[in-house]
Amino acid sequence: MLKSLDRTERRILEALQQDGRLSNVELAQAVGLSESPCLRRVRGLESEGVIAGYSAVVSQRSLGLQVTAFVQAQLEKHDDQKTKAFLERVAQEKHIIECHAMSGAYDYLLKVVAQSMDHFSEIAMQGILRFPGVKGIESSFSLLTIKHPSPLPIGD
Repeated sequence: MLKSLDRTERRILEALQQDGRLSNVELAQAVGLSESPCLRRVRGLESEGVIAGYSAVVSQRSLGLQVTAFVQAQLEKHDDQKTKAFLERVAQEKHIIECHAMSGAYDYLLKVVAQSMDHFSEIAMQGILRFPGVKGIESSFSLLTIKHPSPLPIGD
């Protein structure tokens, strides 16, 4: 559902995307509101689902996750039970950090992080290829991250 945002709400979202740890006092100052109206606006954006949550950005490499792979998964056939079972396994595998249903030649695009190529091979061969309904996978590896997840464009 598309929500029409006013100028102040856009400024709040832009500020929180830059620094989700801003206190209400800091946020109110940044967007030119007093504290109570600012807090009401933020709570409204949260309750409407515009603000979906807050999180910390953790350095992948600091956790020893040196490999990033994009895995294209093709399912055997579009059987609802196998698809559900596949997606349940995807959700359970902690090294799969993103999953997108795709149009085109393959059904799902998975973003997988691993400690090493051997570790990725284990995840792929002993895991993903054995997920229910998987016909085949094709993997590509990130050599260098050019742009990290960025704030969403808020609009005018």
